[in-house]
Amino acid sequence: MRTMFMEKLQTFLFGVALLHYSCFLKLAISSPSNFTDQSALLAIQSQITFDPTNTVLGGGSWITKTSFCNWFGVSCSKRRQRVTALDLSYMNLQGTISPHVGNLSFLISLDLRNNSFLGFIPHEISRLHRLRILVLQGNKLEGNIPPTLQLCHKLESISLSINILSGLIPKELGFLPRVRKLYLGANNLTGEIPSSLGNISTLQELSLVENGLTGSFPSALLNVSTLALISLSGNYMSGSLPVDLCRNWPNTYYISLSDNKFGGQLTFGISQCRELEILSLSYNNFVGSIPGEIGSLQHLKTLFLGVNNLTGAIPPTIGNLSNLQFFTVPDNNLEGSIPSDLGHLSKLNYLSFARNSLTGEIPESIFNISSLNTLQVQTNALSGEFPSRAMISNLNTLYCYTNHITGNLPSYFSNLSQLVELDVSNNSLYGPIPMNLGSSKYLEFLNLGGNQLSGEPGVPVLRFLSSIFNSSSLKHLFLSRNPLDGIMPDSFGNFSYSLEIFFATACQIKGPIPKTIQLLKNLTFLALSDNNISGKIPSSIGALEMLQRLYLENNKIEGLIPNELCLLRNLGDLSLGNNQISGSIPNCIANLSRIQRLLLSSNRLTSAIPVNLWNLKNLLFLNLSSNIFSGYLPPSMKRSVAVQMVDLSDNQVTGNISSIVGAFPSINSLSLANNLFIGSLPQTLGDLKGLEFLDLSNNNLSGPIPKSLETLKYLNYLNLSFNQLSGEIPSSGAFIDFTALSFLENRGLCGRPEFGVPPCMALGTQKSKMANHLLKYVLPGIASTMILIALIYMVTKCRKRDEGIPSSVQALTTTEHRMMSYHQLRRATNGFCESNLLGVGSFGSVYKGILTDGTIVAVKVLNLQMEGAFKSFDAECKVWRRIRHRNLVKIMTTCSNHEVRALVLQYMSNGSLEKWLYSHNYCLTLLQRVAMLIDIALALDYLHHGQSEGVVHCDLKPSNILLDEDMVAHVGDFGLAKIIAINKDATQTRTLGTLGYVAPEYGSAGVVSARGDIYSFGIMLMEIIVRKKPTDEMFAGELTLRQWINASLPDSVLEVVDAGLLSIEDETRDMNATVKIILSILEIGLGCSEEVAQERINIKDVVPKLTKIKCALEDRNGGVYYP
Repeated sequence: MRTMFMEKLQTFLFGVALLHYSCFLKLAISSPSNFTDQSALLAIQSQITFDPTNTVLGGGSWITKTSFCNWFGVSCSKRRQRVTALDLSYMNLQGTISPHVGNLSFLISLDLRNNSFLGFIPHEISRLHRLRILVLQGNKLEGNIPPTLQLCHKLESISLSINILSGLIPKELGFLPRVRKLYLGANNLTGEIPSSLGNISTLQELSLVENGLTGSFPSALLNVSTLALISLSGNYMSGSLPVDLCRNWPNTYYISLSDNKFGGQLTFGISQCRELEILSLSYNNFVGSIPGEIGSLQHLKTLFLGVNNLTGAIPPTIGNLSNLQFFTVPDNNLEGSIPSDLGHLSKLNYLSFARNSLTGEIPESIFNISSLNTLQVQTNALSGEFPSRAMISNLNTLYCYTNHITGNLPSYFSNLSQLVELDVSNNSLYGPIPMNLGSSKYLEFLNLGGNQLSGEPGVPVLRFLSSIFNSSSLKHLFLSRNPLDGIMPDSFGNFSYSLEIFFATACQIKGPIPKTIQLLKNLTFLALSDNNISGKIPSSIGALEMLQRLYLENNKIEGLIPNELCLLRNLGDLSLGNNQISGSIPNCIANLSRIQRLLLSSNRLTSAIPVNLWNLKNLLFLNLSSNIFSGYLPPSMKRSVAVQMVDLSDNQVTGNISSIVGAFPSINSLSLANNLFIGSLPQTLGDLKGLEFLDLSNNNLSGPIPKSLETLKYLNYLNLSFNQLSGEIPSSGAFIDFTALSFLENRGLCGRPEFGVPPCMALGTQKSKMANHLLKYVLPGIASTMILIALIYMVTKCRKRDEGIPSSVQALTTTEHRMMSYHQLRRATNGFCESNLLGVGSFGSVYKGILTDGTIVAVKVLNLQMEGAFKSFDAECKVWRRIRHRNLVKIMTTCSNHEVRALVLQYMSNGSLEKWLYSHNYCLTLLQRVAMLIDIALALDYLHHGQSEGVVHCDLKPSNILLDEDMVAHVGDFGLAKIIAINKDATQTRTLGTLGYVAPEYGSAGVVSARGDIYSFGIMLMEIIVRKKPTDEMFAGELTLRQWINASLPDSVLEVVDAGLLSIEDETRDMNATVKIILSILEIGLGCSEEVAQERINIKDVVPKLTKIKCALEDRNGGVYYP
């Protein structure tokens, strides 16, 4: 028994020893490989310089005490325990990618997307022969794409999008036999698409968007019959499309070639793309007609053909596209009528024929598409009446302006419960405006201007206004240039607090302004000029605390200026000119600290001008002309570098003018004509270096004309007539261009004959032969020489002058655009009618116009009576001459003459970001908002760093961000922009941006730098996410938008975010992930808006941060990246 036991024990011990030996042998074999993987991971860790979550760094999970297979983001094979996948995506890591990544020889998937890795893509990645997935998108990688990637023969998916990669696309990528997805978009790649990509027989998705690619369409790709998605939009490719494109791609469902330079006709066998769902060819140079065969694409959902040169008619066969949801063909040269067959498109959501040459009536069938959300047929030649019936219950936007539509406004407009925007301006509509037009609870924008609409027949009160004002959502109301011929109602409705802009100019409105005007609590813009309004300005107007612009000029208003006007602390423009207002300007006018334009001309105002009026620190334009003001100007005025124009002409003011000259060193225009001023002209007039207009005529001024005026190189108008001036008239500098009209009835003056005065000479009583000789021969010779020199100088001056203002313009126009005449612009904008008004800026207005060739443009017209407009025009031309970027509004041409200064700009069909942001029916998604922020940041990066002399915008805000058809954001309005000289990072200005967005150093010291724009960007970013303006009434005290948001982070962020945005994201998304993304966005905004300028984030760092966030959102939506 004992022997048997010992045998069993020996057998057991032998088995244990054998097992231990096997384990040690296995460990000896596998340990070196495992050590290699661990070493590679530690090397990767060592190149990471910042880890906000301390997951990889800072003693997180990447520690040698635990198996590297348990490290965060690392996956290993079960048998060999080798690293097969490394996923460090969306971690905001910073650093470089270690070349030791090439030692992970079993790696199948490498995903580092949405971090901030710098440097180059390591060529050692080519050692990873098992690699199938390579995702490096959303970083800051630069340099070339390594051609050695061709050694990774098993690669199936490559995404290098959204980096800073440059150079050519390596032809070696075409030697990868298994690639199915190739994403290289949003980089700086150049050159042509290599034909070798046509060798990848497995390729299914190819996205090369937003690069600098050139050349023609790569016909070699037609060899890839498996291709299902191709997106080449946002490049510079040209030429025609291959005629057999669709024959080779019968299974393709997505083709996007928009925003290139492709041309030719649409003859690429489109009917053979049988699976096509999305076709985007907009923003190219395609010509010819839309092929009728397109109607055979039964799966087509999106068709974008806008902004080309297409002609002919809209094919009726499009009505066969039963799945079509989006159809846009704006900005072409299409003719004929709108096919009634389009009424068969039962799933259609968005339809745009804007800015073509279509004629005939709008088919009734279009108004029976119940799914239709947006209908845009503006700026055509459509006629007839609106259909008598409609079933467009889901219609959100209806643009029919600038056509020839007649008849009454249909009653069903009042029943469109989802309607947000209605614009039928500039037509021939007539009859009464429907009483219940304001019943749509979502209606925000209503423009009926430029028609023949009226009130109810025989009823003097415009009762329809009560209904409209009762709309709970209405923000913008335009009624101008309609013969309303009635009295405004006493009641403005119970829900009128939503109204922000009310235009009713030239409407034959009579009677007084109702006292109940106070109910329009949120009104910011009130324009009732050019009417027959009588009575007094109601004191209740002082309750409009949000009012920024008040235009009541050219009426029959009488009485005093009420003291309650001084309660309008946000008022920037006050125009009461050409009325019958009497009394004095109230002393409380000094309370209007934000006033920039005070225009009170042509009234019956009396007494002295209040002393404290001259202390308004933001005042730019003051016009008190044609009143009965008297008294003296104060002997000492507060110095202001902001004032641009002062007009006190046609009054009875007396005293010396030296005080007003010394107070406004930056003034452009000064008119003191027809007063009682005395004394001499101060030498300090020569210090007004920006002076362009000076009228001191019809006073009692005496003494000489200061020679210092010769130094005013911008002075182009001078009138010193009807005074008591004496002495020699200066003859150089600006005086070369003046004539006798500048110096009439000043009997003591002498000088050049051209001035209509006797010559300045002292004749002695004795004459000698020498004197006679001198007079006969020498002086005529000298005079002839001087005249010749003067003529040469004048010719040279005229040439320079002719080249002066247009010089910047020519730089803008000589390449491809002609100059526009004033009459062409008048015709394009229908006489600058109110119905075409898109907006009003600091120095003028912007109108929508259609040129004779059918091009739709935005025309920015400067009001030359607003002094400073000339400089604004020159400044904007100077900026536009230097810049060109896809996220800046493009200038097309200009108009510059004695009647007008205008810029003709690219028209943005989707209006401003502000309009979309504060719409109750539209709610931008988080992805849309982030995409727009990236567009804006890219534009700022270009302005600040894209040229030798940087440009600072100085007025960045949502209303200056315009959206094109594809909702791409463009920065516009450079009227306040400044150019920063080389080797300088700041300058100074006297003009102010918009309150709430202006950086602290800008408002306090006038310091302008790129950091000021970044501050404005940060404020706007936060506004876009929380949907609350920095000037909101809740920030009237010490609390600011930035402080409010900062206090909410991170625990209470949902309390400040736009509720509409949260409701969208909450429907299908993981809210925890959404909150993290929103937090990261708001942190960028806080970093941009630091009080100390030097502590703000650089815009170059903002772009990749936002880009990573965008990629995270897109990836969450189920795709790697394509538009």
